[in-house]
Amino acid sequence: MTRRSLSAACAATAVIWGGATFADISPADIVWEDEVAIPASLNGVPGDPVAGADTVSSRSAGNCLSCHVNSAMPEHDFQGNIGPPLDGAGARWSEAELRGIIVDAKRMFPESMMPTFYNNNPDDYIRPGEAYTARAHNPETFSTLLTAAQVEDVVAYLMTLTDW
Repeated sequence: MTRRSLSAACAATAVIWGGATFADISPADIVWEDEVAIPASLNGVPGDPVAGADTVSSRSAGNCLSCHVNSAMPEHDFQGNIGPPLDGAGARWSEAELRGIIVDAKRMFPESMMPTFYNNNPDDYIRPGEAYTARAHNPETFSTLLTAAQVEDVVAYLMTLTDW
């Protein structure tokens, strides 16, 4: 089993860490601090910075490099300049603030174009219906863009980026 499929499997079920059992916090049950930070892990497990780097650079997962530049990943072409550089993210924001930004950047930056990566309420999104796309979202299968484990992995990776 690859690390990526293992992370996905862990996110879909309860995770055991240090003898305690944890389950993912539902997006609706997140406890925010000062409306911008999330102090508690979304799954009770420390993130894996290597898996987080995979998510940051993946076009099919986080797709972060479409909008952000990250000088720690020079092998990835066509990095974006819409969002702030990821360089120094771990020095600019706390772990709780980074978690909050990834979950819902619009709480800290109301004008942000960054998507909400951890929200599974289809009513919070504006999507064209069948008449426009023939593939409207299905509320029964609608899910978050990233799993709780992926959010924690990205936070762990961003915390390693302390140089500007």
